Amino acid sequence: MANINSNKSGDHTFDAIVIGSGISGGWAAKELCEHGLKTLVLERGRNVVHLKDYPTATKNPWDFPHRTYEPLSVKKENPVVERCYAFSEASEHFFVKDKQHPYIQDKPFDWIRGYQVGGKSLLWARQTQRWSKYDFEGPARDGFAVDWPIRYDDIAPWYSYVEKFAGISGNHDGLDTLPDGEFLPPWEMNAVEKVMSERIVANYKDRNVIIGRCAHLTKPQPIHLQQGRGQCQARSLCERGCPFGGYFSSNSSTIPWALKTGNLTLRPDSVVHSIIYDEKKGKATGVRVIDAHTNEATEYFAKIIFVNAAALNTNLILLNSTSSRFPNGLGNDNGLLGKFIAFHNYRGTLTATMDGYLDSYYYGRRPCAVMMPNFRNVHKQEMDFMRGYMTFYSASRPGWGHGTDGPQIGGEYKDAIAEAGPWSIYMLMQGETIPKETNHVSLSKDEKDAWGIPLLKISVDYDDNDAKSMHDFLTQGAEMLNKAGCKNIVPHDSKQAPGLDIHEVGGVRMGKDPKTSMLNQWNQLHECQNVFITDGACMTSTSTQNPSLTFMAITARAANHAAEELKKGNLG
Repeated sequence: MANINSNKSGDHTFDAIVIGSGISGGWAAKELCEHGLKTLVLERGRNVVHLKDYPTATKNPWDFPHRTYEPLSVKKENPVVERCYAFSEASEHFFVKDKQHPYIQDKPFDWIRGYQVGGKSLLWARQTQRWSKYDFEGPARDGFAVDWPIRYDDIAPWYSYVEKFAGISGNHDGLDTLPDGEFLPPWEMNAVEKVMSERIVANYKDRNVIIGRCAHLTKPQPIHLQQGRGQCQARSLCERGCPFGGYFSSNSSTIPWALKTGNLTLRPDSVVHSIIYDEKKGKATGVRVIDAHTNEATEYFAKIIFVNAAALNTNLILLNSTSSRFPNGLGNDNGLLGKFIAFHNYRGTLTATMDGYLDSYYYGRRPCAVMMPNFRNVHKQEMDFMRGYMTFYSASRPGWGHGTDGPQIGGEYKDAIAEAGPWSIYMLMQGETIPKETNHVSLSKDEKDAWGIPLLKISVDYDDNDAKSMHDFLTQGAEMLNKAGCKNIVPHDSKQAPGLDIHEVGGVRMGKDPKTSMLNQWNQLHECQNVFITDGACMTSTSTQNPSLTFMAITARAANHAAEELKKGNLG
């Protein structure tokens, strides 16, 4: 860290610093800037400007050298990221390549990352469900992790707040396991999905089947038009960046909104080394940054700091933020930093077919699936495994040109290749995993990256509870598909490593007691209260729902609290 520029002049001092510009970092920036705080956003990757920097957004398959498929050489060079469903010739520029940013796998873990302004908000699957009261109450009721310091009622107004701005499509279903929100018009099930839904609900009184909820503008409202966003076109090219602004991303929404206030300074190519702690003041005073290209070290200063670098990188930054007061990482008096990592279990899937309905079609590429909220252990523990899983399914007609075994010429052949194939069904699980102390991350003692920062060591694995949950899903899934009238039902265990779910959370968990948690109910470090953690690292548990909407709501809530406390002089 030689030649550090620690100039405390105006261009290095701000009211607030936000580390990271992804989903939670973008929200932190928006809220802090709207409160009038001069805010610096530090992003380790390059700048990506909405519309301007989506080079493949409108390309056709034939415009790519390999028709969007990655050549074998790229796959061999990137055995981790090439497993991600969204990684292709059309989107590879938004993904971290394996050799560029190495990490240490004590146990197999596919760490999928996007280092650019907007982070993985350009790449996420955009599925957005509220957590229910059962999710926030779960750890205390079932005796795992620690009790959440907040409940559904604390976060519900903030769910509404972020839903209105982001734009969430969904149906009002009236379920206590999946609370309704502020919805735009929902997407629709196709004919076969509706039939399956009716048959499943008729056979299971404890199971609900609803259309998915997602961050896509089905009917843009004035607040979305003010952001410059338009209606989703159902192209399913989202991971290229959307030229219509049809789905929510930091790039299309929160960051431009923050920039309009005149209070945002955005600094890309800024690798955060650590947070500066002043022992005399008893608080954090700034951030050490290394220029991604020149390796020049610089320090920036602020009254409050939001760490939103994505779950595992947030853990890395805090672990690397050592001082005589905190020799084991910032705020880490209890030794829990980096521990109790959780994720989602996606290993279980089923495929099937459905006869008939060949006169039924559907239009476009809908950005969500049919989903079933968790029905296991909801009101009490009743299975031989803890918690449960959400179920997703979709029906489609792939295989255009099905049945074209005859002459490959003539009118009959042309008609045949224009016809969709028979119906195929795909069902998958999203299983809650239990945070465990053995699932943890730490810093390497002898290996560093190109910027002199220790490599992250990841030791995260499945356990017996995950296996039992998956087997229950496969059994129940096959039974439901059978009762829905499906045939050729095939269960499958992908045996994929953790991480490929891209829902890793924890390591800096919220809680009520500083002895057993890192953060309080407002996402402040117990031992350094002007530092806020509101990305996935803060999560005490993971629930069965997708996490991103909860990240947004938690961030908006914490940022508004921080701004109010700062104005009162409590954090300055």
